[in-house]
Formats: sequence, C-alpha cells, structure tokens
Amino acid sequence: MKSNSIIEPTPTREPEDTDVRQQRVKAWNPILDPVYVILGFLGIGALFIPTGWKLRQISDNVKEYGLQYDGPDEDFDDDGSPCAIGVANEGRKCQISFNITEEMEAPIMVYYEIENFHQNHRIYSVSRDSAQLLGSLKQDRRIAKLCDPLNKLGDVIINPCGLIANTFFNDVFKIDLEYTNGNIEMIEDGIAWQSDLEYKFNQVDGYQEKICGDTCDDEACDCDIVDDDGKGAWSCKEPWFDEKENKCYLFSYPNDENTQYLYETYPDTISPREGVTNEHFVNWMRIASMPKFRKLYGVINTDLRVNDKLTFDVTANWEVQSFKGKKTLVITTASPFGGRNIQFGNSFLGVGSICVIAAAFFALKHLIKPRRLADKKFLKYNREDSNGNRPKME
Repeated sequence: MKSNSIIEPTPTREPEDTDVRQQRVKAWNPILDPVYVILGFLGIGALFIPTGWKLRQISDNVKEYGLQYDGPDEDFDDDGSPCAIGVANEGRKCQISFNITEEMEAPIMVYYEIENFHQNHRIYSVSRDSAQLLGSLKQDRRIAKLCDPLNKLGDVIINPCGLIANTFFNDVFKIDLEYTNGNIEMIEDGIAWQSDLEYKFNQVDGYQEKICGDTCDDEACDCDIVDDDGKGAWSCKEPWFDEKENKCYLFSYPNDENTQYLYETYPDTISPREGVTNEHFVNWMRIASMPKFRKLYGVINTDLRVNDKLTFDVTANWEVQSFKGKKTLVITTASPFGGRNIQFGNSFLGVGSICVIAAAFFALKHLIKPRRLADKKFLKYNREDSNGNRPKME
C-alpha cells in the first residue's frame, strides 16, 4: 500500500548556492608593486604639502593680540597686574590696552581665555539641570543630587543649580571710547549658538514682565503695586531699565521669596529680563574639552588700522588665584577655519613630508637593489637544507 506522506527534507546549515554566500564574488586583489607604492607615497605628498602650506598661509594671515591680566605673580613684574584679584566678586576696575601694529579687518572677535580650569572634569560637566535651564520649576531627585552642593543654600533654592552655572565667568569688558581711537562698538548679541538659544535655554515658567514707562521714575514703575486681590503683582525689588530699548520694565519671577535666580547671583552681568538666555551664560554652559580654552565675548565690526589703540575697561570678578589659573583677553580676526591654528597646517606638512621621504627611500632601494616581482628564490617552504634534505609536509 502506497503512503501519501510527504518526506520533508533534512534540515541543513549549508549556505545557499549563491556567489555571495559561497564567497565567489569577483574581487580585485591589488599587488603592491614597488613602483605603485612609490607613486602612491609621492601622490599623497604632492597633495598634502601644498594643502599644508596653504593652511599655514591662511593661519599666518590671522592677526591676533592677547594680554594676560590675572594669574600667578611670577607672570608679572614687581607691581603685579592692576586687574589681579584674590577674592571672588571683588569688582576691581582696571584697563587693558592693545596697540595695533598690523591692520585688522572686521569682524574682530573678542575672547576671554582661561587656563588651568578643567570644565571637562566628569563631576563638573554633569552638574547641571537641563530641564531647569529650559524653564521647568520641577526637579528630579537624581538631578538634584548631581547639582549638589550648589542646589540649595539652606532653604533657598538655587536656580539654575549646579557647578557650571554657579561658576559663571562674570568679568565685564567694555570699550573705553575716551582712550580708543575712533567710535568703536563691541556687539555682544549673536555670540551664542542659535540652536542652544532655541532648544536648551528658556526663561523660567511663570516669568512675567511689563513695560511701565520710558524711565523708571514714572509712577507706574513701582514694584510694590498690588493687584485687585491686594497681593503684590511683581516680585522685583526695583524696576529694570533696558538700555538697548530705553524702556523700564516691571518683572516677576515665580517663588521668588525662596529662590535665588541667576540675575540675583550675578547682578552685574545678567539682566532679569534675560536670565539663563543671556548669551555670555549660554556660551559658558557649553563646556570646554581642554583646561586651556577661549570663549567668545563680543564682536567688533570696525576695521582697526596701524597705530590705533583699543582700550577696554575691565571689572574683574572671576578669581583664578585659588587654582593657579590665568585670564587673558584676546582680540583676533578670523579665517574660514576659525582663529589662528598653526598645528592644523603643520599636520598636513608633516604627513606630506614623511610620505615624500618614504617615496625617496623606496625609490633608491628600487634603483640600487631592485627585486623582481614573484621571484621564486625567495620561497622557503620547499628549499633544501645544507644536507640536501627537503622539509617534510605535515
């Protein structure tokens, strides 16, 4: 009797019979002929050396001036620096002057440079509350722990919390027109990344403001005004005059009685209208990867000519003596690759030079003592020994 059962094929792990699965795909196996190797090294050298020379030329065309104004005593003469401070928020007034010896074309970048300050330290770099910087008043316990010990001062909440926000660089630089040749203005807007301003920083939820007049002497500009319920409508102790708009503002922060906001921590640098959206603060919150770094402070859109003098009034508040740091004010032009960077061009020159030297070495070797490709005399697997015996195949 015939069976109608179907015999299923035995399972197998054999790959499919295709060129890819059976490794039959055609491939190019280049042979490293000495001539090709020499030409390859020469080609890399011919590409990298002119590129490095051009990058060095671009870097050398960047005009840069820098003056250190605070740091270890040995960096200055016996009188020390007039800007040096030993206590945070000292508010010392001083001046820094640059004598221009080479023409500088706008835009001219103004940077402050910090040395020996490790923003990239793990504990420091995570000590922040990103939700708080976006305006949230709620705080997760885990984030609160990251912000310690700068999360609360007794019963007062610090907003924003953390080490980064509360070590903000708060020295102030202003151009002194009395000692500067020409009418030069330093622009402090547009210095932060637009993506940071849009997606990472925002005024605190519940913040309110109102224009009360052209001057803060108007009767309407009274922070003690009460609403219909008899409660204070504004948390401000005194109104804020915005010098850019020439308007006076009343403002209110939520939970102001038990919270210390950024404008209260840094009253000389941060306005209550800006809060964490202040662009100097936004730049500071983008931590640096090295202990020596620069951050953009402003931009000058006026050309500086030879023999011009540029003077800055400095209010020194950020102390560096405790960690043996240094502070330098830098003015520089820019290139398509940023500021002056000699190492970038030197790296291309170095690689190109090594490749040319290697090509010359291999070329001499090939000319003096060439080796025929696939010469059988270099094969050792079947060579007789001194007794005429061949090695046995195992």
